[in-house]
Amino acid sequence: MTERTISVNYLARVEGEGALKVRIHDRKVEDVELRIFEPPRFFEAFLRGREYSEAPDITARICGICPVAYQMSSAHAMERALGMTVGGPIRELRRLLYCGEWIESHALHIYLLHAPDFLGYPDAIRLAADHPDAVKRGLELKKAGNAIMRLLGGREIHPINARVGGFYRCPSREELDSLRPMVERALVLSEETARFVSGFAFPDIEEPYEFVSLRHPSEYPMNEGDIVSSRGLRIPQDRFEDAFEEVHVPHSNALHAVRKGGGSYLVGPLARYALNYDRLSPRAKAIAKEVGLPPVVSNPYRSIVVRAVEMVYACEESLRIIDQYRPPDQPWVQAPAVTRPVDGAAATEAPRGMLFHKYRIEPPGRITDARIVAPTSQNQKRIEDDLRSLVTRSLDLDEAALTFACERAIRNHDPCISCATHFLELDLVRD
Repeated sequence: MTERTISVNYLARVEGEGALKVRIHDRKVEDVELRIFEPPRFFEAFLRGREYSEAPDITARICGICPVAYQMSSAHAMERALGMTVGGPIRELRRLLYCGEWIESHALHIYLLHAPDFLGYPDAIRLAADHPDAVKRGLELKKAGNAIMRLLGGREIHPINARVGGFYRCPSREELDSLRPMVERALVLSEETARFVSGFAFPDIEEPYEFVSLRHPSEYPMNEGDIVSSRGLRIPQDRFEDAFEEVHVPHSNALHAVRKGGGSYLVGPLARYALNYDRLSPRAKAIAKEVGLPPVVSNPYRSIVVRAVEMVYACEESLRIIDQYRPPDQPWVQAPAVTRPVDGAAATEAPRGMLFHKYRIEPPGRITDARIVAPTSQNQKRIEDDLRSLVTRSLDLDEAALTFACERAIRNHDPCISCATHFLELDLVRD
C-alpha cells in the first residue's frame, strides 16, 4: 500500500488566499481540494440597507482586475428590477468600457501570469530579461485597455463614472476619437500576441467540459444575452438559479457553483469562444483560423490563445464603437421611483467568465437582499476536476515537477486563482 499527499500551502498572488491538497492512495487519486481560505468579505451583507444607486460603486471594489464586470452586472440587475431600458450610445459606451477591461485583463494574464509557464521562467521579471519585446507588447496592450477605462470610467482601477442608467458623464466625440490611434496599435499587437502564444508547446489533452456563457442574438457576448451551455441549456439570465446552485464545501470559504445535480461546468474564454465562435468579428475569426484554433477548444492550455483572439475582438469592437459614436442627449436614463418591492437579476461576461448578480429593492430604494456569483466560484469545482485528471496522468512525476504541473493547470483558467506563481511549499508524505 502506498499513500502520497501533495500539499501546496500557499497559492501566492491570488485574489485572497488559497492552497492545494491532493491525496493519492495505491496510485489512485482519492481527493483533490483547491482550498480557498480567505476570510469571508461580506459584500452581499453590507449591500443590504444601501441605496440601489450605490451598488455599482460598492461592487466595483470586489475585484481590482475586472471592476467593470461587477459594475455592469449590478447596474443591469437594478435596471431589470426597475423596468429600465438602456440603449443607443449609452449601451455602446458600456460595451466599449467592457472592451477596455477585456484588453487590459487578458494582456495581464497572457504576458505576466501565464506566458512564463510555457517559456520556462519562474516569473515575468525574469521573462522580461530574455524576452523584453514580448513583455513590452503586453504592457502596451494593458496601457491601451486602461486608457479606455480611464476615459469612460474616470479611472482605470475601480472606475467611478458608471451608474444605474448609464454614466455620470459621457465623453465628447473628440475625446473618443483620441483613443483611436492607441486602439489601432493594440489591434495589431493583439494579432501579434495570438501568433506569439500559438507557438507555445501545449500538452495534447482534451477535457470534457460543459461550457456555459451568455449568447446574444447578434454580438459576441459582454453585457447581454441568454445563458447557454454546450449541453443544450438555454435560459434567460434571471433564471440562473433554475439551473445552477452554490454549495458549501468544508475545505473552502468560497462556495462552489455547480449544475443542479452536482456537475461542474466551465465559464470564461474557452466557454465564450466555443458557444459564440460565429459571433466573432472578421479579424478575430481570421486570426483564430491563422493560428490553428478550431471553433471549439477543449484543451485548457490553449486558453492562452483564445484569450489573445478575444483581445483582437475587443480591439476591433472598440474601433467600431468609436467610429460610430454620437454623444447622447443625456448621459443616463432616469430611473423610476421605487413604490413596491422589486427583484432584478443579470449576468455579464467578465474577462474570467459569466458573473451573476441578483437584488431585491424595497421602497424608497433600499437593497434588502443581494447575491453575487463570481466566475471563480463557478470554475472552482471544474479546476479540481482538471487537477484530478492531471495528477492521474502524472503519477510518476517527482514532487517538484508535479507541483509545477498543478500550479500551471490552475493558471490556465482564472486570473484571480491563476495569479498563483512559484512561492509554494510542497509537502509530500509517503507511507
